Amino acid sequence: MFATKIENLNALLALAPAPQSGTQPDPKGQMIQMIGMFAIMGFIFYFLLIRPQQKKAKDQANLLKSLKSGDRVITASGLVAIVITVKEKTVTLKSADSKLEVTKTSITDIVERSGDSSES
Repeated sequence: MFATKIENLNALLALAPAPQSGTQPDPKGQMIQMIGMFAIMGFIFYFLLIRPQQKKAKDQANLLKSLKSGDRVITASGLVAIVITVKEKTVTLKSADSKLEVTKTSITDIVERSGDSSES
């Protein structure tokens, strides 16, 4: 039994990589390479995730600033309505025979501006 364990240990040692001859890799160089990879991943993360989200939020804020009475809008729930009044945080909408008050953040798109005479 003891001999079997020694043979298994010898088999595992035989599978180990051979020791390297010559000099060891420079630890400072490896650290700089690792920091460089993290920097590249950070740039990719910024340009693929953070920047597009900031641009979308800025566009939404501009859309809500330009909202005025008479605009035809679409809400996040899919409701198509006409803006009656615009308050600081809410908007009063008219859809068919219904009059609704919703938060400004629920407005996702302006379909038609009140000054536009052309259909979009």
